[in-house]
Amino acid sequence: MRLKHFSFLFFFLTFNCFSQSTEALKTSAQKLYEANFLMDFEGIAQLSYPKMVENMGKTVFLEKTELHYENEEYRLRYQLQTVPLQFGPVKQVGGKSFCVITIRIPKRYFFENKLTSEQAAEKKAWLQEINNTKDVTFEPTRNSFNVKKISTYVAISDETTNGEWKFFNFDNPEQLATFNSLFDEKTKTALGLNK
Repeated sequence: MRLKHFSFLFFFLTFNCFSQSTEALKTSAQKLYEANFLMDFEGIAQLSYPKMVENMGKTVFLEKTELHYENEEYRLRYQLQTVPLQFGPVKQVGGKSFCVITIRIPKRYFFENKLTSEQAAEKKAWLQEINNTKDVTFEPTRNSFNVKKISTYVAISDETTNGEWKFFNFDNPEQLATFNSLFDEKTKTALGLNK
């Protein structure tokens, strides 16, 4: 009888910890999306995977994140403050917890200089390539492009994050490159990321 009680207690505690961890994951992912929407670069840094920020240097990370959103050529804005986030299963690989999150994000790129028809066609092809989507529409009156794409975040909870969920945003080529340098093919295969 005592074994039954211990088994139930173990199951209850495991389930409770898992559901708390899942709730923490959802809350943190939503905070990261909101930080991107608000262009809260400090907030993005705090929610990003610590080794990535450390490898890049926090000041450089903040500068590059800001340049991703605002530079001499264009201003990038997320168009919706909230969007549904699709969470894959939480997977354990090498003692670390991972979760792949996909988000359909509508973005707008406002170009600083008025684009000619030829320039707009070039920018459209460029935006399709860097965003990995065909859904790019030029709006001449606003000198901007509406881009709809599916973005991927990877959440990680491990010893370097003190058990909290921290993220890589695969929209950012440097974050993707850092992820690929920190994690092996076995991890990427387990997460379905090297298709």
